[in-house]
Amino acid sequence: MSRRKAIALILLEVLLAGWLCCLPGDLFRGTPYATVVTDRNGELLGARIASDGQWRFPPCDTVPSRYATALVQFEDRHFRWHPGVDPLALARAFRSNLREGHVVSGGSTITMQVVRMSRGKERTLWQKGVEAILATRLESRLSKDEILALYASHAPFGGNVVGLDAAAWRYFGRPADELSWAESATLAILPNAPSSIHPGKGRDRLLEKRNRLLRRLHERGFIDSNTLEGALDEPLPEAPYPLPNLARQYVAAQPPGVETRTGIDIDLQRQVEDATTRWADELALGGIADLAAVILDIRTGETIAYVGNASPQRARTGSEVDIAAAPRSTGSILKPFLYCAALQDGTILPRTLLKDTPVNLNGFAPQNFDLQFHGAVPAAEALARSLNVPAVHLLRAYGAPRLLEVLREASLTTLTRDASDYGLSLILGGGEGTLADVTRAYAGMVRRYEGLPTDSPFTDRIALWYTFEALKEVNRPDEIDWKLIRSVRKAAWKTGTSYGYRDAWAVGVTPDYAIGVWCGNADGHGVPGMTGARTAGPVLFDLLNLLPPSSDWFEDPLSFRAEPEGRSREISGVWLDVCTASGMLRSQDCPDYTRQLLPERAADSEVCPYHRDGEFRLPPAMEWYYKTYHPEYEVRPSRDETPLEFLYPESGSVLTLPRQLDGSVPGAVFQAVHRDPAAVLYWHLDNEYLGETHLIHQMQLSPPPGKHTVTVVDGDGKTVSVGFTVVSTSRSGD
Repeated sequence: MSRRKAIALILLEVLLAGWLCCLPGDLFRGTPYATVVTDRNGELLGARIASDGQWRFPPCDTVPSRYATALVQFEDRHFRWHPGVDPLALARAFRSNLREGHVVSGGSTITMQVVRMSRGKERTLWQKGVEAILATRLESRLSKDEILALYASHAPFGGNVVGLDAAAWRYFGRPADELSWAESATLAILPNAPSSIHPGKGRDRLLEKRNRLLRRLHERGFIDSNTLEGALDEPLPEAPYPLPNLARQYVAAQPPGVETRTGIDIDLQRQVEDATTRWADELALGGIADLAAVILDIRTGETIAYVGNASPQRARTGSEVDIAAAPRSTGSILKPFLYCAALQDGTILPRTLLKDTPVNLNGFAPQNFDLQFHGAVPAAEALARSLNVPAVHLLRAYGAPRLLEVLREASLTTLTRDASDYGLSLILGGGEGTLADVTRAYAGMVRRYEGLPTDSPFTDRIALWYTFEALKEVNRPDEIDWKLIRSVRKAAWKTGTSYGYRDAWAVGVTPDYAIGVWCGNADGHGVPGMTGARTAGPVLFDLLNLLPPSSDWFEDPLSFRAEPEGRSREISGVWLDVCTASGMLRSQDCPDYTRQLLPERAADSEVCPYHRDGEFRLPPAMEWYYKTYHPEYEVRPSRDETPLEFLYPESGSVLTLPRQLDGSVPGAVFQAVHRDPAAVLYWHLDNEYLGETHLIHQMQLSPPPGKHTVTVVDGDGKTVSVGFTVVSTSRSGD
């Protein structure tokens, strides 16, 4: 080979290498994009503008056929055949420019325009030559459809609108694949001169060019005469449309700069937003400014409707706060998790009698909402009525650390403190949760029961079944008895109200959906009388009625015969004899009992201690309150039992005695009960005799700070004592 040929070959190889390497791998690397969020079917829920202030949606993969046809016919008729540069178009442009004496046509192909948009260089003859070379390289790398997609994603459409998808929504209020021929032609024209021809100005010229393009499409057989006639009559768009703004807090929480498809159903979302806005505006008249709601699809586990804060148009502080994702005091909304965990563990059976008497544990003295005590209440009834004192007694038996672990496994992410910090108040709102987390935790229980994948810590379906059955009995706000009206939709639901009436909760589940509602004020101030049952409950059932028809109720575990496709429906449990009166395992003295299918660990549950010689007798403190609500209960003293008991305080209590403004300390009222109404009780404080009581056994005491013991003795010498601690007294009202 001659030297000249070698040099030429080397130069050719250098040029080829340069050509191969002249184009970046990602033409638009570093370009910021808007955040785009769609529903489950790709419908736009909302968007957030890109960091550079442009409405530039993330790149599309395909281009709608109408727009692609209009664009090619307007910009580059030979696009499908040329290698990136169209010599004929360049020649025509040269002649036109020469004839007019100034630049009227550039002759750039669509491919060259893509290169120019990616480089952002000044438009000169030199740069056009560079673009031509780069265009040929781009053509060798990508298909024609991929090049069209790059153009459609990055072309300017006037103002701060970039890309076909953003332009379709801004100018026509719908996605690009739903545009008419006239609309597609309009957008095919706009990138040709976006700074001078757009819907805000130059409308006559824009209309003229659009109609010229439409006629060209007709002449070349892309549209028929009827389509042309209708397209020519279509008006140009007016002012840009605002983008959809549904589920706005949910949209704001999605990853920036990308398109995210969610599980939200846009039609349901609109209905839920309308309903929650109506409710929020009505509640606002009573000082309740904010409302949030979340709906989950049990089958998919996806959020299908999300209202972070309803009624955004009503001006108020915190209107943009995403309450559904904000930690709030949980009130009683976590009680079903304790009930189910205790059933699963064998701590209780479904209707085990729980103690409902005054309690004071290290200064913590919970009260029921009605400020009454009932002595003993079946566990399922205590849950349905949301009684606080039985729940505290149950948590004391089950253990706060164990419940905290269960709640964390249920994905309640905001419970980050030690169990000792929460104590027994954990079950009454001492911890915080988000509406989104709590609703998902309820949904997890249903998914576990239905044999669907879940991280829920509840593994015993029998325990879950009894939990749903108990929650079905919660009184509905519409006062409709679902047992009498077959058309009424059933739900297992629970309400919660935090201390100071700051948070009102309602969460309900069906076999197909989980719904969570929160009402209150974003700034945390309470509203006297606001409760979950009165405020959040009605909203929950209103939303339930918006949902498509679903399964009537959870399938009875006894009917689990086969395994439906895609689910594991195996069930395990034990058949045991249960005392009818106490709801506990039958003892040999229990005269009436039923045989029940119970969780596997139910065999470890407590045997009924309340039957002696065939008679049902409760301890004196429980009996004192129980007999008021159960006239059928007969008090039958037995010399084998202690007939007296303290009602208040409980042994181990910590008492803080308030000091009045005049410095006096009236003290606390100690109360005892005796099965014999005629009994006389003799009172002692730290072995010092105080006096006697008749009929009503109460005594007001003001012991000094420190540890003390109060003892009462009846006429038969039966005694009972209670130890307690008095801490430093405080001024009343402090």
